[in-house]
Amino acid sequence: MNQNEVFLRQAETNDIGAIEQLLNLCYRQAEGWTNEADLVGGIRITQAELASVIDNPKHYLFVYPKTTTGTRDGDDTGELLGCIAVDIKVDTDSNKEDQNTSTDKNKAYIGMFAVHPALQGQGVGHVILEAAETFAARHLQSSMQVQDEKPARLTMSILSHRPELLAYYQRRGYQLNGNKMPFPDDGNNGEPKRQDLELLELEKIVNA
Repeated sequence: MNQNEVFLRQAETNDIGAIEQLLNLCYRQAEGWTNEADLVGGIRITQAELASVIDNPKHYLFVYPKTTTGTRDGDDTGELLGCIAVDIKVDTDSNKEDQNTSTDKNKAYIGMFAVHPALQGQGVGHVILEAAETFAARHLQSSMQVQDEKPARLTMSILSHRPELLAYYQRRGYQLNGNKMPFPDDGNNGEPKRQDLELLELEKIVNA
């Protein structure tokens, strides 16, 4: 397919069912190379979580909709071909005595990144990720008010035991930063199939 035809729009409430379906297809079923079916079972995300993201003014969820013409000028069919989320975390308080006390400031967390298995390997994911990174970097740069702030960062989490996925992001400038946590056991994001499963944080510096 022509990568120039890939486009994103901000998700709306009536997209929730289609986003849930896409994420479960890409992560919980044995389709495509990004799936986690061997490591995690059950659901990928709840509709309540998706609604909370869409309602959060600092959490942007973008979707790549399938249209009748295959272009942004066509009518949505109700099916989604891709999605990605950008959670903006910016500390704009320039009066703090210690500018290094917050590890979350000037950071954008990228998550819920998915491409329909039928389109994987065709460069669609590269276009979607690059668009999200550009959006996040510009948003962070426009939000920063202190000249000597630490560099803005993009972060994301991936499952351990996924060396091919780690390599994919490393080729795109992300590196492990040493932060990790056990896979959550609240049941909202699936059930781990191995006890040593962890979430590893990756980081990419986007501006100074």
